[in-house]
Amino acid sequence: QVQLVESGGGLVQAGGSLRLSCAASGRTFSSMSMGWFRQAPGKEREFVAAITWNGGSTYYTDSVKGRFTISRDNAKNTVYLQMNSLRPEDTAIYCCAAARRPGANYPGTTLGAENTYGYWGQGTQVTVSS
Repeated sequence: QVQLVESGGGLVQAGGSLRLSCAASGRTFSSMSMGWFRQAPGKEREFVAAITWNGGSTYYTDSVKGRFTISRDNAKNTVYLQMNSLRPEDTAIYCCAAARRPGANYPGTTLGAENTYGYWGQGTQVTVSS
């Protein structure tokens, strides 16, 4: 079982930055690919970024490429999402998720799919004012 707790959300002006953290419990974190998703009011949840279990590959949705960076520290059981040049359209609840199968080598397209993930955090609110 893996439990995920996000932190770092808040209110920021457009153009500003935030760093989200996702702390994981459980001994399998270092072998699990991780993802960040977001859900804006009235919209479907969407993929934001993902990182493979060994940190060797990262994937991003087009709208955040060049602005957001996903990283992980397996020694701290934590995955991060550094968000720069924030825009009002980035306003959403951001959730981290852990893939179902430890050690699996998922292709990028699979890491963008919600059903790849079996564990979800409660989310942290990010609000970007114009």
